[in-house]
Amino acid sequence: MRPLTRFLRSMPGETLGGGDAPGPRSPVIGLALGAGVARGWSHIGILRELAAGGIAPDIIAGSSIGAVVGGCHAAGKLDDLESFARGMTRRGIFNLMDISFSGGGLISGGKLRARLDEVLPRFQIETLPMRFAAVATEVGSGHEIWLTRGPLAKAIHASYAMPGLFEPVRFGQRWLFDGALVNPIPVTVCRVLGADIVIAISIAANPRLRGAIIAEKPELEPDRPPDDVPAPPRFFPALRAPVFPFRRNASKPDDSAPGMATLMTDAFNITQDRIARSRLAGDPPDATIRVRTGEIGLFDFHRAGELIEYGRMAVRRALPDIRDLLEQAATPA
Repeated sequence: MRPLTRFLRSMPGETLGGGDAPGPRSPVIGLALGAGVARGWSHIGILRELAAGGIAPDIIAGSSIGAVVGGCHAAGKLDDLESFARGMTRRGIFNLMDISFSGGGLISGGKLRARLDEVLPRFQIETLPMRFAAVATEVGSGHEIWLTRGPLAKAIHASYAMPGLFEPVRFGQRWLFDGALVNPIPVTVCRVLGADIVIAISIAANPRLRGAIIAEKPELEPDRPPDDVPAPPRFFPALRAPVFPFRRNASKPDDSAPGMATLMTDAFNITQDRIARSRLAGDPPDATIRVRTGEIGLFDFHRAGELIEYGRMAVRRALPDIRDLLEQAATPA
């Protein structure tokens, strides 16, 4: 049987008949690494700081970028991933974006797959020194898929294949894409794999995204075109709305319509946040580490240094409570 990672010192027991009394058994720790696109580089700092504090997970489950960092850590390749992340620049990010012509996504992901294959050559999930699972979503059915066997690099790629951006990945008989669509912070996966204590890592939470219902006031009137704007030609009456989307003060930046990239990013961010809150309410973790990423955007992959430090800071804030929790969870062997 694989020995459990020990993070607490065993209590010395009395000697009876030439043997030592058993000390407390360390609980099995599961780490649920959440999705969050570029902000997921903070997971590297979290793993580093937890290790510095004497806490190492026995089980890791990750969605999207959480699967990337968690899988590399499980394979002993966190140093390589950190070097890659810290070396990313805006130009470097652009060079990795290979345009897809299949229609399954804007980016084929071939260059990123090649980099993963370099870092994780021939690694199989079932042979890793710790239990690991990457969460993905099945195309069509929407089923939540836990990848616990097979090629590690391919499982990671399936877990981060954001729909519309990356092409889906064929894994066995299924087509898979981003696991953040069904389980952004996979607490349940850690429990099923045998964790006694599950620590959730939340990097997508944003106070602006907290749900609210705002009733429309009856006195509000829809925007109307200014009086001095000419009407569209009479022979194109059906094009009035789409061709002439007039707004008041349209020249002001705040009144301009958001672009496609902004809409896609906000839609994914809001959806992920809502799903995460729902899942965590149904199966709450034993502890949560919340990373404050400030104004760093979802695609700011070139800011890895800042994000790694944010992850370290988050662990420092949460470490006293986590230590207390682990001490209380220790049971006699």
